Amino acid sequence: MKRIIFTLSLFFFAAGGYFAFGQYEASPDTVPENVLLEKQWSIGAILHTNGWGLKFRRGHNVTAMRQFMWEVEFATYKSSKEIRSINPYFSDSRSYFYGKQNYLWFLRGGVGQQQILNRKPYWGGVQLSWIYYGGFSLGIAKPVYLYIIHFNSGFTDYEVKEEKYDPEIHFVDNIYGRGSFLGGLTKSGLHPGVYIKTGLDFEFGAKNRQISSLEIGGIFDYAPIPVSVMAYNPKQSFFLTLYVSVMFGKRYNK
Repeated sequence: MKRIIFTLSLFFFAAGGYFAFGQYEASPDTVPENVLLEKQWSIGAILHTNGWGLKFRRGHNVTAMRQFMWEVEFATYKSSKEIRSINPYFSDSRSYFYGKQNYLWFLRGGVGQQQILNRKPYWGGVQLSWIYYGGFSLGIAKPVYLYIIHFNSGFTDYEVKEEKYDPEIHFVDNIYGRGSFLGGLTKSGLHPGVYIKTGLDFEFGAKNRQISSLEIGGIFDYAPIPVSVMAYNPKQSFFLTLYVSVMFGKRYNK
């Protein structure tokens, strides 16, 4: 009789452990955070040596330590020689950048890979990755429009007109100030080219499903059709910028 009771006790103990383990696996809330998730997306903001930008990325795992990614990015570009000026003869004049001929923006689209150099420990920390991208770059150059002062023949009166900036005839004394942003928008020029990018990505946090990262690196743009950003300076085909960006996103399997 004691042997039967002992045997039944072992059976119920084993069965209870089995069902408890099965119930633990079935609960979606108990899936470990360090499980490998195959897909991801992220958005971010960029601050670089010549402006700022926004970007979106999406991709999937190729191996446990390497990811294939594609990205779309928008970035402004301003010359380091820009100096804000104002007409000293008119107290209500508007500030502008003397010598600036074109506003310049870059729209980039490319593919790349993210090579994980070390993974975060399961309790959290920092994951370090090397990233490299390349693809199509489209430079958009919008001519600068300014308000120009026109005096009458006797210099007793004047009127102000919005005109495209011409460094040959527009100077500090007859520039009233910057024009409207939409001025000259339809006369923007397109400068297609290519870009390459490389850098390091530092991902923080304990949750593998959530992406919070800081990225630093450099971007090189090449446009075969050169762009004139500042007057009295050579037109540019090569643009090199150093950047730092923050990214937020999500990893998932479905």
